[in-house]
Amino acid sequence: MTRWVLPLGWTAVLLDGFDLVVLGTVLPVLLERGEWGLTPASASAVSTAGLVGMMLGAMAIGTVTDVIGRRKALIASVGSFSLFTLLCAAAPSVEVFGGLRFLAGLGLGGCLPTAIALVNEFADASKRGRATTFVMTGYHVGAVLTALLGISVLPSMGWRALFVLGAAPALVLVPLMVFFLPESTAFRGTPAKQAVGSLFRPGLWRATLAFWVASFMGLLLVYGLNTWLPQIMRAAGYPLGAALGLLLTLNVGAVVGLVVAGAVADRFGVRPSTIGWFLASAVALGLLSVKLPTVGVYLAVLVAGCFVFSAQVLVYAYVGRTYDDANRATGLGWTAGVGRVGAICGPVLGGALLTAGVAYPWGFYAFALVAALGAVAITAVGATAGRVVPHVGGA
Repeated sequence: MTRWVLPLGWTAVLLDGFDLVVLGTVLPVLLERGEWGLTPASASAVSTAGLVGMMLGAMAIGTVTDVIGRRKALIASVGSFSLFTLLCAAAPSVEVFGGLRFLAGLGLGGCLPTAIALVNEFADASKRGRATTFVMTGYHVGAVLTALLGISVLPSMGWRALFVLGAAPALVLVPLMVFFLPESTAFRGTPAKQAVGSLFRPGLWRATLAFWVASFMGLLLVYGLNTWLPQIMRAAGYPLGAALGLLLTLNVGAVVGLVVAGAVADRFGVRPSTIGWFLASAVALGLLSVKLPTVGVYLAVLVAGCFVFSAQVLVYAYVGRTYDDANRATGLGWTAGVGRVGAICGPVLGGALLTAGVAYPWGFYAFALVAALGAVAITAVGATAGRVVPHVGGA
């Protein structure tokens, strides 16, 4: 049964990755067609609705996971977000579409921390960095597949078909999880109040707050770029096909970066690796502000993807090493949940810059600054945080 944990967790995160770029893929089409009278402002509101759902879902389900178990929480998360993603295909108005995105977000928010906690607890302690980054490759493989689907499906079948295709794999995945996904042997069940309170125990509270800030910065980058990169590149003069191709390239870079980042973190330590990845992200994003020839811009976007997305995943790996079995999912859930505030701010920031007509190049300057602040936050975690694993029992 344990051999099923990694592939099922990876596939669940792959479906989560679909949601990462689906709005960035369909928004140019919706805006160009004037679907429901959509504007950049109302598109940002729809994106925000989904991200608020993810924020609440990560905090709630992340904590519930430490109460009811990883298996039940992951099955419920995948089933719920797939259902509401399917219903998005039939949305008759922007209001209904935004509401369905919120409800899907509740399940999506709980999927990631639950899957990471489960995989961590079945992985060898010396390879948890690689386990975390490997399962997160599913996130970006899903994003890459969505970008490819967008390029092939949007012209012939329309945007609604993309949501149907995104929900369909759950018809196979959920039954497989029901029959084959085991519960973590580390799970014992922890009262919710105790699990949340344990994040602020002496010696841990500073790390908790620093993780939250770093996750805010990391997810601001991830969602800001995936939501608005096609539109920003179109504002720079690139055609729609090239802009979607750059979104695809960004997420291909993410998969490459994740494979490298996990090995580097296990070899040299997760703290210096995370700091280095955020700093490299700042440099790469700054370079995107320079108008480059076609080959150059694809290479720059690939490099940015290598560092931007794996920086956030290294934050999760660091969290997984800092908290213990009794509150790991809670720690991951709250780190991801608070980070979703950054995920909300990213699309809002991009939308505001586009509305003002200054998204290129100022958007990349802003994103580079955010990456630098992420590095600063990780330095505040403390050099010993990854070795401090306080017991959750007692007051």
